[in-house]
Amino acid sequence: DRLIRHLRVLEPGRDFEIWDDRRIAAGADWQPAIQRAMDRAVAAVLLISADFLTSEFILGTEVPYLLERRAAEGLLVIPLIVWPCSWEGVKWLSPIQCRPKDGRPLSAGTDHEIEDALTALARELHKLLTAAPPIAGPFAQPRLDLGRLPTPGKHFVGRDTEIARLDAAWEDPGVHVLTFVAFGGVGKSTLVGRWIDSMAKAGWKGARRVLDWSFYSQGTEERVTSADRFLDHALQFFGDPDPTAGAARDRGLRLAELVRREKTLLVLDGVEPLQHPPGPLAGRLKDPGLAALLKSLAAGNPGLSVVTTRERIADLEGFPQTAPQVDLEALSPEAGAALLKELGVEGKPSELQAASVELGNHALALTLMGNYLRQACGGDVRRRKEADLGRAAERQGGHALRVIRAYAHWLGEGPELAVLRLLGLFDRPAAASALAALRAEPAIPRLTLLKKHWWQRAKPLSEEEWQYAVSSLREHGLLLRADPRQPGVLDAHPLVRVYFQEELEKERLQAWQEGNLRLYEHLQKAAPDLPETLEAMEPLYAAVLHGCRAGRQQEAFDEVYGRRIQRRDKFYNIHKLGAFGSDLAALSSFFDRPWDQPSARLEAANQAFLLNKAAFDLRALGRLAEAVPPMQAGLERRIAQEDWANAARVANNLSELTLTLGKVGRAVDFGEQSVALADRSGDAFWRMGSRTTRADALHQAGRWEESAAAFREAEALQVEWQPKYPQLYSLQGYQYCDLLLSRGEPEGGSALEGLAAAPEEVQRLRQACREVRDRAEQTLEWAIQHLGLLSNALDHLSLGRSHLGLALTAAGPATPGGEAEADFAQAAEHLDRAVEGLRKAGQEDYLTRGLLARAVFHRLRGDLAGAGADLAEAVEIAERGGMRLFLCDAHLEGARLARRQGDEAEARRHLALARDLVAETGYGRREREVRWLAGQVPR
Repeated sequence: DRLIRHLRVLEPGRDFEIWDDRRIAAGADWQPAIQRAMDRAVAAVLLISADFLTSEFILGTEVPYLLERRAAEGLLVIPLIVWPCSWEGVKWLSPIQCRPKDGRPLSAGTDHEIEDALTALARELHKLLTAAPPIAGPFAQPRLDLGRLPTPGKHFVGRDTEIARLDAAWEDPGVHVLTFVAFGGVGKSTLVGRWIDSMAKAGWKGARRVLDWSFYSQGTEERVTSADRFLDHALQFFGDPDPTAGAARDRGLRLAELVRREKTLLVLDGVEPLQHPPGPLAGRLKDPGLAALLKSLAAGNPGLSVVTTRERIADLEGFPQTAPQVDLEALSPEAGAALLKELGVEGKPSELQAASVELGNHALALTLMGNYLRQACGGDVRRRKEADLGRAAERQGGHALRVIRAYAHWLGEGPELAVLRLLGLFDRPAAASALAALRAEPAIPRLTLLKKHWWQRAKPLSEEEWQYAVSSLREHGLLLRADPRQPGVLDAHPLVRVYFQEELEKERLQAWQEGNLRLYEHLQKAAPDLPETLEAMEPLYAAVLHGCRAGRQQEAFDEVYGRRIQRRDKFYNIHKLGAFGSDLAALSSFFDRPWDQPSARLEAANQAFLLNKAAFDLRALGRLAEAVPPMQAGLERRIAQEDWANAARVANNLSELTLTLGKVGRAVDFGEQSVALADRSGDAFWRMGSRTTRADALHQAGRWEESAAAFREAEALQVEWQPKYPQLYSLQGYQYCDLLLSRGEPEGGSALEGLAAAPEEVQRLRQACREVRDRAEQTLEWAIQHLGLLSNALDHLSLGRSHLGLALTAAGPATPGGEAEADFAQAAEHLDRAVEGLRKAGQEDYLTRGLLARAVFHRLRGDLAGAGADLAEAVEIAERGGMRLFLCDAHLEGARLARRQGDEAEARRHLALARDLVAETGYGRREREVRWLAGQVPR
């Protein structure tokens, strides 16, 4: 009231009036008066608005910072208490006094001076509210993108230590990624959600950007999911100009670089669907983009990434200090007892603690049991034995599942179970429109058409019954609290959803299929006919899942996946959007058992296509070992169908794949099978292509003469098939060039270690480099005119390697402007363009070739840091994909680099690993190289 009186605006009982109205009527300039009055109106509105005065903007630290910055611009802000402040939460208002520049106290000024000072204060507040872009500085408001984590319940106990650990991690520059690991329902998401709330109340503590994301899908690791949508959204949020460009790993690295530009809080909740289950790859991230993001952030991050999962992330094990993984224990018995008490359960402390122990001190189970006891048993903890909890697997949240089962029995048939069963149809929060589609007429028997007793007539839920059931389930804790940002959306803990999904599938199969059919039809309509973006395509990916659950596999394959997602032979979703992970997730819906048993409801040709497509996606994602079984199953089906050309193609791909995995003998066998199948088909391309694949396998086996003969035979077929292009090109051309360089190598085994070789060996290598250069220059012209990124990049790779060999074998020293320096410069340019092109092509096994070649160049030119960076990236790709031949190449180069750095022990370690890999894989091509290096590295 005091401030409003000083402003003389909006006084009680008076309309807005303009000062000096009489002077204006007498002809004075009215604009300054209008402006002054409007400024005061702004001040009044700001200062009397309760929402404004209690906002984070006012309660936080930004306003004092702004006023401090503005002190020299007309106001001096000093901490003298003058006005009593009626808004207790606005701590900064009470100690502030505004003075004119002459230093006189404001209280000693005229009303006009007081008004001007307050107006200036309000104007500064208004500037801050409307500034664009936001005012920079240590207290500027961060850019937020939140709201995807499950809405936490109102009860929260026993996590003070973990909250303190999160606070400490945010302030500690040495902690870059913090992961909480626990079984489902222990309270990982609730913990992180509560901490985010505390960060918001504290003004975000210097964070410049905050983003959260949840990967939870149906509460189990078996459901195939993807990080594509997250990468796409996050890259847009952080300002990437083309979020779909590059392979998944490249996008993950770009995102990490963008995240590092500012102090960022990144929260990734429930990543376990993207991890390998227990086995040889247990805990390793399946998605190369997410793996690259987290490993890169673990290596360096001025902010913090918080991750929750049910499995330890194997990819982060090399970063124990910067990326600690904390096992989130169940609540203590004391905390569990406190939670039960908060939920309204009565009993002796010892009995409450005993109940907590019986439920494994499991947060979700305790919450559900506490609500159950309050509702069904008068809150008496002693009556907990009345609930038939049964048995369930602990790893999948057994304590909670047993309580859910007891709850379902207690609730009985009625509106509450009907709502929960509807949620069992979803693997994500249920949108209001999707729920409306399920509840629409005609009602679905045993799902939305209900009767409590056999003698009653079944009827659908009324709106009143629906709202009551939703309210009741939220009170019980079986539904998550309402999110005001998403009206009408219902969600439950994934363990609740998975319980009712299994019940529907096993006991109400017809209702399960009909409900999924409704969602299938609804989601098809929710998307554009031909979506342009990954976000717009999401309803179609979900439609595929529900269509297959409804038994409409063939229709979903033809109409949704084939026509609208892939756009037939355009393969739009992977070629345009780069969404290999999303594509693989969609394909999983068509399999009865991924990745070797497609649905029997599909036509035979479609089954064979799916096997090969799944293998293609797995290979593109670097999951090479997983790609072999579907590829072999696809080969068997193509042979059974006497589809010889496609069978030759699959056998050809199997040869390439098993070769990369380090199974050289099998690769030769598949190559020979591919040649036989191609000859049987009569297909000119595959007759040529299969021979080059076999030739490449023979080359890696160390059978040089057989390999050369096979390449010459393939090139003769190429001339016969395409006389305008009289030599091998694209991948086939690169493989032949690789053999030519290899045959020209001296005894040292590497085309780039020949400086100390005999003169005749040097000349042989130089001649091979010239031939490769001439070939690659010709095929690059063809690639630029007619072919894609991969062919173009492989030609640059051949040119880079050949120019480097020519530079090393040039006569005389490398002088500025000389022949050798010119070749070095060309080698650098071509190798950079090769790596860039291979990244864009999105094929990780080919990218590794480029990185290894460039690492060699950097080492020979004295750039040991550049060599180490390329080598480290190549090793990471090779290890994650099980690419053992490339891993062997990397260890050989690692031995050379270590020697150059003077680290003989490290050189011996790399050499020993390479020797073992040569023996294990049959990598005969590298045997002489291992022997030569063994003679160079002291024992």
